[in-house]
Amino acid sequence: MSVCLGCLKQIENKVYCNACQRNVFNGKSPTLYLKKSEFQSIRYQKIDHFSISGVQDKISLKLSGKDLISTTGEGEYILKPVPSINVEQLQFDVPANEHLTMQIAKQIFKIQTAENALINFQDGESAYITKRFDRYDGHKIHQEDFCQIGGISPETNGPNFKYESSYHEMGEIIKKHCVAPKIEIEKLYKLVLFNYMFGNGDAHQKNFSLIETINGDFVLSPAYDLLNTNIHFPEESRMALDLLKHFETEHYKINAFYGFEDFMKLGEFYGIKSNRNKKMILEFPAQREKVEKLISRSFLSQEGRKKYLEIFLDRLKAMIE
Repeated sequence: MSVCLGCLKQIENKVYCNACQRNVFNGKSPTLYLKKSEFQSIRYQKIDHFSISGVQDKISLKLSGKDLISTTGEGEYILKPVPSINVEQLQFDVPANEHLTMQIAKQIFKIQTAENALINFQDGESAYITKRFDRYDGHKIHQEDFCQIGGISPETNGPNFKYESSYHEMGEIIKKHCVAPKIEIEKLYKLVLFNYMFGNGDAHQKNFSLIETINGDFVLSPAYDLLNTNIHFPEESRMALDLLKHFETEHYKINAFYGFEDFMKLGEFYGIKSNRNKKMILEFPAQREKVEKLISRSFLSQEGRKKYLEIFLDRLKAMIE
């Protein structure tokens, strides 16, 4: 028996289960004919042509038959290996961390995510691969992140522009630009809550987007760039943005970290009914056992699994006590 590099389910004598081959790789069993040592060379040769934001090392790939090959145009996938930048702790766990976090979001909490998996270089090192959702039938789908929508940039807001807002204000963007804001704002709320519960301290405005539907309206895009950053940077802030705009609850004033009261208040500002809000929060402790099982099947190191679970349990305690 082995573990599927996509969904983490046990399978026999295969790299990916049939469902992951279908959903991630268009029904194919892919081969990455690339060594990790070749990755940086390709990245630096082609980086000016990529439209992928962020600072983490990554290149664009497309399927050619069953082969995944690097490309400067018509990219279908983004490949992210172990980062070359300095990471404080557990650097080699970064790809497995992002993969696990995305799978927890999708499988356990039913958050729509970009299709993703792990894949091995020819020399055995694993990398995270994600399928682009802003492409359909060879055409680019209109997508804008929350910085673009809000007109926020380094020129207007300085080098930390991605962090110059609050999750409260992001909800106001949903209300302004989405035809069905009640549906989309609940999706945003659940994603903000998820990021807090799973230690994503870098969920800034560029990691949330609106994407155009075939009807010409806009909805929250599938989630992407979800990972537990706290296991790599334990001293970073618990959240990339303030939860609330110009408001602090009594809980936050006393404890200096967010908890149940703070998220109930955010839900109130979003217009989510109190009983619905509470149900969404309490889903996280209710799913604890499933989370623990998926962590145990992940490709994190033993130390990585231990720290990942510790952070989740710490956030549960902050939320329900």
